[in-house]
Amino acid sequence: MTIRLLPSNLVNQIAAGEVVERPASAVKELVENSLDAGAGRIDVALAEGGQALISVTDDGAGMTAVELDLAVERHATSKLPDDDLSHIQHLGFRGEALPSIGSVSRLRLTSRTRDAESAWTLLVEGGQKGAAEPAAHPLGTRIEVRDLFFATPARLKFLKHPRTEMIHVREVLERLAMAHPRVSFALVADGRQVLKLPACGGDDETARLERLIAILGREFGPASLAMEAERDGLCLSGRIGLPTFNKATSAAQYLFVNGRPVRDRLFGGAVRAAYQDVLSHDRHAVVSLFLDLPPDAVDVNVHPAKAEVRFRDQGSVRGLIVGAIKHALAGAGHRAAAPGGNMGALGAFRPESLPMHSGSSSYAWQPPSRPSQGNFGMGSAAQAPLGFSDAAPAGRPFIPEDGEPGVDPAYPLGLARGQVHDTYVIAQTADGLVIVDQHAAHERLVYERMKEALATGGIVRQGLLIPEVVEMEETACDRLLTKAPDLAALGLVLEPFGPGAVVVRDVPALLGDCDVQGLVRDLADQLAEWGEALALEDRLAHVCGTLACHSSVRAGRKLNMQEMNALLRQMEATPNSGQCNHGRPTYVELKLTDIEKLFGRR
Repeated sequence: MTIRLLPSNLVNQIAAGEVVERPASAVKELVENSLDAGAGRIDVALAEGGQALISVTDDGAGMTAVELDLAVERHATSKLPDDDLSHIQHLGFRGEALPSIGSVSRLRLTSRTRDAESAWTLLVEGGQKGAAEPAAHPLGTRIEVRDLFFATPARLKFLKHPRTEMIHVREVLERLAMAHPRVSFALVADGRQVLKLPACGGDDETARLERLIAILGREFGPASLAMEAERDGLCLSGRIGLPTFNKATSAAQYLFVNGRPVRDRLFGGAVRAAYQDVLSHDRHAVVSLFLDLPPDAVDVNVHPAKAEVRFRDQGSVRGLIVGAIKHALAGAGHRAAAPGGNMGALGAFRPESLPMHSGSSSYAWQPPSRPSQGNFGMGSAAQAPLGFSDAAPAGRPFIPEDGEPGVDPAYPLGLARGQVHDTYVIAQTADGLVIVDQHAAHERLVYERMKEALATGGIVRQGLLIPEVVEMEETACDRLLTKAPDLAALGLVLEPFGPGAVVVRDVPALLGDCDVQGLVRDLADQLAEWGEALALEDRLAHVCGTLACHSSVRAGRKLNMQEMNALLRQMEATPNSGQCNHGRPTYVELKLTDIEKLFGRR
């Protein structure tokens, strides 16, 4: 078999297979060229999902006739003035996009520079380049891609439905639009406008937030936190969603490196690590982070479509992301996102749904009786102590049970007014009311105390008067006993007690009279899920979360007014108290205006 050089058109088609996987890939390359040209407006039009037509029009710097002719040649670029791949300053730099697209479609470029008297147009059909000709066009460039993959019919079989392809194009535009809020973007598909993002004004932070809200939804604004951090020449900024504002997938996690949207496994792992003790493992945070670093500290030339990057110091990048997110979440205090279904739940309150008294058209409402101390003592007999004796922050004394009707604005979560279904605490705020899930809230408080005690080496053990024997399968017992030294560091002391059983002699003092049997069985199940290859320290947050869950105030436990107010005050003083360890909200706030709407007052 003789070795030979491949024809140039075949070489371009092979390159197109790497660069242009679908219409969205072509749109990404063309829009990046527009951004590199300094465009302030980019309009994209599609026909049949991009297979029949892709049109990208911008108001950028434009190209001369000579530049048009060079632009469709392989490896011709204006973006590497010093031929140094370690200092890439633009989104594109290889000079492969236009010739690759032109080799599998009918490509027409029309462009005009600011000082030119007329525009120029050039046609490339199946890799065959024509001559540049004068044309009429305003300042900027328009690129039309018709009959994509007509020169490689086999690729057409892999395209999806036109609507699916359009969705992929929209996602590409949204990612690029997040990184460039000063540029307006528009997408028209088959004559219908599906995306319109005007250029954002104001300072950089305001413009970025406005663009993120336009893409991620209006609820992202109040449910997100601004963050900014810097370390060793790395600058990280952006916005992160509160743990209670989460998604079923990681599709809403965006990373931009020097203005370039990228996908990176390190980034996903760092986000999971930062949210691990405030979010359930099957839910995903919503984040949009912008990382700026020296060009020689990142390699953007490791993926044909420039979708992935490689950092020179991955440890520093991961540490910065994890630390910055955790710091921002801790600074949020007791904030929680308003649940998306809140308004839907409020809609269930209809006047016609209220049962009327059978013998009268009206009835008198009777206030619920407050549980007596005797009832409270019986209800809490087998549960952990609340530990609220020191719950009030310095300078904020507890409000007496017969306190004033008004609410001090210094208490964001208000003053307790009662408990319903022995599960939810109702509190009155200065401009509405708050409903607190007492179990979820206390679970977070206990968990934060355990983390603090663990960090300072101050976890105190409490010996059981009668050691608890827990019977399980022998394999489960073996897993627990293997990790017994690590569990002892957390205050849980286990010893073997014959085949298929362990005995618990000490528990963390913070847990009080917890469900020891359920606690030990849950820990055994978690160790079986993680496998022996993982060190317990790597799952420390989950272990603490399990301990906290088993020691928290249970639903169905009656609380008196002092305990309810103590719970509210400690929530206000505890980081991340707006959500439990699984990312569920610990409280819901209803503004007075929302309540007034229910009764037709607004």
